[in-house]
Amino acid sequence: MAKAVKKQALGRGLSALLKDPDNDITSASDKNADKVVGTIIELDLDSIEVNPFQPRTSFNDETLQELATSIREVGVIQPITVRKKDFNTYQLVSGERRYRASKLAGLTTIPSYIRIANDHDSLTMALVENIQRQDLDPIEIALSYQRLIDEIELTQEQLSDRVGKKRSTIANYLRLLKLDPIVQTGIRDGFISMGHGRALINLPENEQQLEVYQQIVEKSLSVRNTEEIVRSLQKGDTPKEIDRPVKQLPNYVAKGIKDFSEYFGAKIDVKVSSNGKGKMIIPFSSEEDFKRLKKLIKSEE
Repeated sequence: MAKAVKKQALGRGLSALLKDPDNDITSASDKNADKVVGTIIELDLDSIEVNPFQPRTSFNDETLQELATSIREVGVIQPITVRKKDFNTYQLVSGERRYRASKLAGLTTIPSYIRIANDHDSLTMALVENIQRQDLDPIEIALSYQRLIDEIELTQEQLSDRVGKKRSTIANYLRLLKLDPIVQTGIRDGFISMGHGRALINLPENEQQLEVYQQIVEKSLSVRNTEEIVRSLQKGDTPKEIDRPVKQLPNYVAKGIKDFSEYFGAKIDVKVSSNGKGKMIIPFSSEEDFKRLKKLIKSEE
């Protein structure tokens, strides 16, 4: 089965609000402006124009295609930032590669942070309050730190004072944004921990990161196991095989796998993370077999 695209479902109601001409938001003091500042909103790509003063003028076609492929797989992980100009018209502030790659990927909308007139203080407050939440995953925290640095123009030292965290802690979160987008998604969904991510950062090649990430998920490797593999790869050695006991699946999954396997006529592989989220892999042996599976799934719609 083809991998399902991870869709951003944030801010769709607010997108409709911004398209209401009778309640156009032009400043931070306008009605409903507080719902917009510091929130991820799905915007139509066609309503966004590139910044004519963008210092970067050349974009590598090959890397853009690679990013577009990643976006098809896992969605846009890091929202772009735009500035509201006129009614339903926005100008790109940051994220032009993501903007261009999303168009290549065939998306019609993109998750965006909106800046409006005199919202500087509100944005700062919203972001700092957001970081203090207990339910944020490490990538969400890292993205909030990066936004404060980029948009409020804070240094890591100033950010440390503002959010009450050590500079080294902030630096560790920010480094997670250098990971391959698929690995970042694994952290967000709870398949691997921040500790695993910190170990994988030391692998400069995304391909190596993904290979080790796959091992972590399949074998339930610990952070220490991951660090050992990374050290071996850095030295150019072949990592020794690490066998881990198979993680016991929840009862409801264990009981249901047989039914799925019988229905699809294939051995189904299921992975479940510590937070209860999971994924199901359905193998196929040929084009004909793939079409057979597709027909089975279509018949259930």
